[in-house]
Amino acid sequence: MSDIIIGIDLGTTNSCGAYVNEEGNVKLVPTPGGGTTIPSIFAIDDKGNELLGFEAKRQWLLNPTKTVYGAKRLMGRNPSGGFVSKMKEYFPYEINSSESGKVVISIGDREMNLVEISSCILNKVRTLAADHLGQPVTQAVVTVPAYFNDRQRQAVKEAGKMVNLEVTRVVNEPTAAAMAYGLRKDVNQTVAIYDLGGGTFDVSVIEIRGKVFEVKATGGDIFLGGIDWDNALIDYVLRDFETKNGVDLSKDPIAMQRIKDLAERTKVDLSSRTEAPFSIPFISMTPEGTPLDINLVISRQLYENLTQPLVDRTIEIAEMVVQDSGLTVQDLDAVLLVGGQTRWPAVQEAVQEFFGQEPSKGVHPDEAVAAGAAIYGHSLQSEATDEKMQLLDVIPMRIGIERADGTLQEIFERNAAVPNQKSMNFTTSYDNQAELAMRIYQGDAQTALKNEMLGEFEFSGIRQGPEGAVNVQVVFDCSVDGILTLSAHDADTGNEMTTTIKVASSEQ
Repeated sequence: MSDIIIGIDLGTTNSCGAYVNEEGNVKLVPTPGGGTTIPSIFAIDDKGNELLGFEAKRQWLLNPTKTVYGAKRLMGRNPSGGFVSKMKEYFPYEINSSESGKVVISIGDREMNLVEISSCILNKVRTLAADHLGQPVTQAVVTVPAYFNDRQRQAVKEAGKMVNLEVTRVVNEPTAAAMAYGLRKDVNQTVAIYDLGGGTFDVSVIEIRGKVFEVKATGGDIFLGGIDWDNALIDYVLRDFETKNGVDLSKDPIAMQRIKDLAERTKVDLSSRTEAPFSIPFISMTPEGTPLDINLVISRQLYENLTQPLVDRTIEIAEMVVQDSGLTVQDLDAVLLVGGQTRWPAVQEAVQEFFGQEPSKGVHPDEAVAAGAAIYGHSLQSEATDEKMQLLDVIPMRIGIERADGTLQEIFERNAAVPNQKSMNFTTSYDNQAELAMRIYQGDAQTALKNEMLGEFEFSGIRQGPEGAVNVQVVFDCSVDGILTLSAHDADTGNEMTTTIKVASSEQ
């Protein structure tokens, strides 16, 4: 088999690889246990060995402070922000801030940033694929949540580079799922992808015309997913235990890990049952040394009540995306459910009620994203014209520069097509100005600081002259991956200026 570009679904909870074989069929990369997904978990054992996937998960209960999961949720976040503080309550591993103000994970005597941890997971999937195929794998199409910003997309590319894996394209997860759905169907349909995974949520409205996939609108929340369903039950159990026994278990990492592990399993059980036991013996002790147990029965109705706000939030986002697409739910030919959390009955009911139709069974919720990425990777290297797929994607959040008054001046609007290019003219504001600096933000808030800062760009080598005499033309280029680059030149002479990024986008 010639060199192939595999597809990798780099998930919050699980990751998955896929490829297209010589017969043109999509195949999932098998794991040693006979499945097709591996846990997106990284750990270091007591001997200092790095563990990935199932090996890492096996030491989860015994060594929770050295086991990292859900790290994808922390990419691109401010370490001192409210979200990271909230995550510290649920994640037993140590989350800190580096000198450059980035999130780092402390594992024993090591500190690792999120790019390093993601690179280890990418490498694990790549190694499984190479072993299965019997040949080296050097290229991959990697999927990300549609609502990932520029900084997070750059981090994924950087993670690949760290392990000599060329990320040929970064594709949005809902778009990849649509490709899996549209494969060989030669359909002309407009579909909605409702993608609720372990840590992130996306909705995209996509028009499929044969081999052309045009994203009409997208939206999401990268902090909404199955982890939040788990946390809702964990909070309930902690409150109940403290009320009954006067003991706060949230400060005990081993107890928290046991509760978290059972919360996940209970959630799965309640997807197909109306009630399930929640029992953990010897979870703690009284001051006198008497063992304390957790003995509860959780009903699906109780769990649905606890998580109703989460379901409501997904429907709010879906409503916004359909509106942004310029369509109505009646215009949609199909609704696809992607991601493990879509197995939750209340989610399926809410989706059916909002969209007015039963969700399609046309894609596998756990495998569609990796399969679509593999299909697109195959298309990129195929010489056959009839296999070429055209992807017309959009920017998930607007991109702009900070004005003097602190507001955001829009360059690219939300749902603007990619690739895209805009140019803007700026002039000098004082005599003999030699440099021009601008801060770039991504997000939908009107105040620049409330959005995610992508970088501070500084252009030097400006021609000397009186105030307002020199015109600088800045070109903003957003790639097909949704990654932004800037360049500047003197509008009168054409001379290029030196560009310096003071805040790197991919450190995290």
